[in-house]
Amino acid sequence: MKAHVLRRYGSPDALELTELPCPVPGPGEVLVRVRATSVQPFDWHLMRGEPRLARLMPGGPGLFRPSLPVLGADIAGVVEEAGPGVSEARPGDEVYAMSGQGGFGEYAAVKVADLAPKPAALSFEEAAAVPMAAQTALLALRDDGGLRAGQHVLVNGASGGVGTFAVQLAKAFGGIVTGVCSPANVDLVRSLGADEVVDYTKEDFTRLGRRFDLVVDIAGSRRGSAYRRVLRPGGIHVQVGGRGSRWSQPMGRMFATMAAAPFLPHRVAITTGPWKETRRNLMTLTGHIEAGELRPVIDRRYAFDDIPAAVRYQEEGHARGKVVVTVAP
Repeated sequence: MKAHVLRRYGSPDALELTELPCPVPGPGEVLVRVRATSVQPFDWHLMRGEPRLARLMPGGPGLFRPSLPVLGADIAGVVEEAGPGVSEARPGDEVYAMSGQGGFGEYAAVKVADLAPKPAALSFEEAAAVPMAAQTALLALRDDGGLRAGQHVLVNGASGGVGTFAVQLAKAFGGIVTGVCSPANVDLVRSLGADEVVDYTKEDFTRLGRRFDLVVDIAGSRRGSAYRRVLRPGGIHVQVGGRGSRWSQPMGRMFATMAAAPFLPHRVAITTGPWKETRRNLMTLTGHIEAGELRPVIDRRYAFDDIPAAVRYQEEGHARGKVVVTVAP
């Protein structure tokens, strides 16, 4: 099979399109013919091995060389073969998955615990835009934020991959939603259901003079202490990622936020990634998609051979929603 292989850390030029043996599904896995994948910060952080502090941590990207040779965390495709003991999926099933790796290849071995039936209403490209970003938004709002109907929620970074899903899910949960974004994305965020949109070039959202029950900070553009000005007593600040750096960010910002938490009048939580109960989460997202409450926003589409260009564009940080790649027609 063809795959974009990462043998060394570096820029998108480090991705080498080459031939690899087709994966063999093990117990609890299926072999998926990848039809589409998406590109996100998770992929290019692994590509560059950044933040470098993460290389020292268990389960990190690898100290000297990449631990995952084929990136691409999001997958949508067709089951080709089921491994031993698998009854949840059969050859021919259309699925989508958050596998953590393999989407930059024509085939991937995926754990059945990490996949679910593809929503019938979505194309493969649309389905590939959902898993990691939408799950992250789901966990930030439902699990870490405990959002309830009627509560006021602010989403900082409302026009990106996670943010566009967060706005829609917050509305689906009955929240009263304020989105923060650049002026170019105001109409987009409003079209996703936001009750109010703040252009951060014109207003400082931490000085609006209003209080929120929940702030989901995806952009990471403010210190954690700034949220005392916008959160009600007992409100929750959920940090999701943030701007990266070569050595420590966004990890350093997350550590600083948690270190300050005991001295703040509001609660603090960090959403680090959708690594548990992926199948259940995907089924929940499917329910929202089928109910017409959730749709992926796709900025650009790329061909399989152009994955380095797709990564380069996503790494610039200006994508509206998701960047997707068609692996096979």
